[in-house]
Amino acid sequence: MATSTKQPRAGRRLPDSPRPPRRVGFSQTLGRWDVKVSPYLYISPFFLLFALTGLFPLAYTAYVSVYDWHLLGGQGEFVGFENFAFVFQEPNFWKGLRNTFSIFLLSTIPQLMVAVVVAALLDANLRARTFWRMGVLVPYVVAPVAVALIFGKLFADQSGLVNTVLGFAGVEPIKWHGSVLPSHAAIASMVNFRWTGYNTLILLAAMQAVPRDLYEAAVIDGASRLRQFFSITIPQIRPTIIFVVITSTIGGLQIFDEPRMFDQLGQGGPGRQWMTVTMYIYELGFGNQKSFGRAAAVAWVLFLIILAVGMLNFWLTRRIASESTPKQARKKVKR
Repeated sequence: MATSTKQPRAGRRLPDSPRPPRRVGFSQTLGRWDVKVSPYLYISPFFLLFALTGLFPLAYTAYVSVYDWHLLGGQGEFVGFENFAFVFQEPNFWKGLRNTFSIFLLSTIPQLMVAVVVAALLDANLRARTFWRMGVLVPYVVAPVAVALIFGKLFADQSGLVNTVLGFAGVEPIKWHGSVLPSHAAIASMVNFRWTGYNTLILLAAMQAVPRDLYEAAVIDGASRLRQFFSITIPQIRPTIIFVVITSTIGGLQIFDEPRMFDQLGQGGPGRQWMTVTMYIYELGFGNQKSFGRAAAVAWVLFLIILAVGMLNFWLTRRIASESTPKQARKKVKR
């Protein structure tokens, strides 16, 4: 039987020959760890700062809320949920909760409507657009204490500018500091003055991201400016509008500076007409009672309310954003 005399080519390894193990160098191992670990190191400062300034105060407030803790005497005995029971039985707490939601509704709804309209005007072809866009942010830079002092004089009961102007129109002077609804409207005007420009710039950024070919197609179809606004602009910036609503909700439920500085006493009126929840927390902690435990209990109740409203807004955001599909946004706009 003839045997094969062929030899393997030079440089070719036989199939049954074992492959030598490849040694991974230290630099390659370090490179792999760098790819896996470095993203977490980059974001770790935020989470460390959040744990220090956010989670720790939240957990410590929960710890204080179950003790009879006073400003002067310090930590007392463990009382459990007695602080929460005391808060829910207090009429001032429910007044503060009512006033907080009332001021929030009177400020957020007009603020959002005006911000959308002003953002649409700034999105048009105006001269000196940069000047106007910077101008709407000027009230946000003003200190809230200064705004509260100025508006407190404008809405004075006897010598205020607002009552003087209303007197020229034959309207009787309004007791801005003596009635519930007028005081809420005056405080809401302060909030709108400060935050309308800020929300306007956020909405303006969303409007500038809308594809311009949608407006061109609408113009070809003969749609008016008003029709383009309601059929193209509003559906396209709907997620941004919900985001503004969420941030305004969180800020509105934590309002403190404007109602605190609305009068000289800073107690929310003689009948607590405009006392908010945060003002009630300050009164419990640093007022006559000086009870940190009860103040911490109210703070946790407010936190749970904000969390519930935030989750509701998040659910609405996902639902509304899922309904606004690109196919619906590219519909032909009819006159």
